[in-house]
Amino acid sequence: MTSGFAGPLFTTLSRIVACILIFSPSLSLPVRSQPKPLKSQTDFSEVRKLIQTQMAARAIPSLSVAVARHGEIIWEEAFGFADKEKGIPANQETMYYVASVTKTFTATALKILEERKQIDFDRPINDYIRPMGVTSPIWNPKEATVQSVATHMAGLTTFGRNCYADQSNCRISAEETIKRYGILFWRPGDHFDYSNLGYGILGEAIRQVSGKSYADFLRDEVFLPLGMTHASVGIAPRFEKYAAVRYSSINGRRPIAYSASPAASSIYCNAHGLALFGMFHLRAHLPNQKAILSDKSIGMMQNSTVSAGGSSRYGLGWWVHEDLNGYRGLLGQGGTDDAMAFLRLIPSEEIVVVVLTNTGDEFPPKLVDEILSVLLPPYRLRRATPSNTRQQQSSLDAKPSAPFVGKWVGNVHTYRGDLPLTFSISASGDVHAKLGSVSAVPLNKFEFSDRGLIVRLKGNLGTDEDTGPEPYDLDFELYLKGDMLYGATTTRPRPGARHGAKLSYWVELRKTP
Repeated sequence: MTSGFAGPLFTTLSRIVACILIFSPSLSLPVRSQPKPLKSQTDFSEVRKLIQTQMAARAIPSLSVAVARHGEIIWEEAFGFADKEKGIPANQETMYYVASVTKTFTATALKILEERKQIDFDRPINDYIRPMGVTSPIWNPKEATVQSVATHMAGLTTFGRNCYADQSNCRISAEETIKRYGILFWRPGDHFDYSNLGYGILGEAIRQVSGKSYADFLRDEVFLPLGMTHASVGIAPRFEKYAAVRYSSINGRRPIAYSASPAASSIYCNAHGLALFGMFHLRAHLPNQKAILSDKSIGMMQNSTVSAGGSSRYGLGWWVHEDLNGYRGLLGQGGTDDAMAFLRLIPSEEIVVVVLTNTGDEFPPKLVDEILSVLLPPYRLRRATPSNTRQQQSSLDAKPSAPFVGKWVGNVHTYRGDLPLTFSISASGDVHAKLGSVSAVPLNKFEFSDRGLIVRLKGNLGTDEDTGPEPYDLDFELYLKGDMLYGATTTRPRPGARHGAKLSYWVELRKTP
């Protein structure tokens, strides 16, 4: 029996915006730096034509780009409309939702506090967020350090929740959010699992340690010292007229959204400001920027990396590609169905490329590649050469090994209580599931490995105030530990859902005789 449900179990890279995968590098030795180009020698006319053509073909409302090299912005331009209905054109002051690029700012803020000896990356995160705290039914929360949370290695898992202006009674406190979802599903240090909630928790640490709100700390200690005059956490007062309207690629114009994990995904910024931030992280030492971090700390953010699956690595707020068509590349990237943000650095060439849009689309990462190809001819040549690198083969199978065969009985634990769950697994690979009072049903979306299984089924956990009223599926990621299957089930909004959330709950099952 085949399952039709493909995807890695022991890395959550598949949970991250798929556009990141476009940057997966092939293997070769780094290319030497090219001579510094004069600003007048860089011709972006063909890229500009490509932008205009693709925006029209793909119905992209607006797009802003900024490119810097050797500490100088050599091209910045805005295209399209920040607000289509009102006919407001985008310009160089237009601020876009940068989604998960926020994490790079949060990591920067943490390093500032570390240099001030207010945060120790080796201490448990719970030391900095009391009386709140991450918990776990089976793992030791003290092993979840600031460093492990910042590198997505702490055992936290998927979390995605926004409240929109047209939703009443949606927002809950940070304390309640951590109480409901701050669960260590995996042993800290076991494997990489990209978690928005982890960075939301780091934002709480910044607030408590600094004595300022996360938004105020970022404004006072990062944005203004770096000359980022059009940047704010959320759409701060007086910035309303600069913020681009977000347009869902599925549902159209979106109301204002508020992130449940602000330090993971809440910043708005214009392309110019993001380029200034990138130049700071290239240690450009611009005369109008304050040295908010030492060069040593900047280097640690880029080089203290963990494996994120395949050839990707993750530092502190940076995706790191050791060989991006012959160059070492850093990436801050964020995306939803209503916004995309790319901050690409090529340190050896002192290059920053920023692309921002107010809708979700596959074009921005391709545009980044086009811009780099103009700046770096060797990059273009390597990009045009097919890679001989084999894709990593999944170790998942449709049939279980003997330890999985049998009946497993337990619960999904939510903040509203336990929901009974049963899996029946046959040696031939048939899987039946029963959730709550719903009759057992056969499943056709599941995979096994030697350590665990992933399963998808329809269901409802009775937490509609958090998940929203629209129907969703449940993705189970479970690991084998003796006679126990443990792990997470995550709500998966169905295509077209306007207010869906990705929220994870603890699952524990025991094998019955």
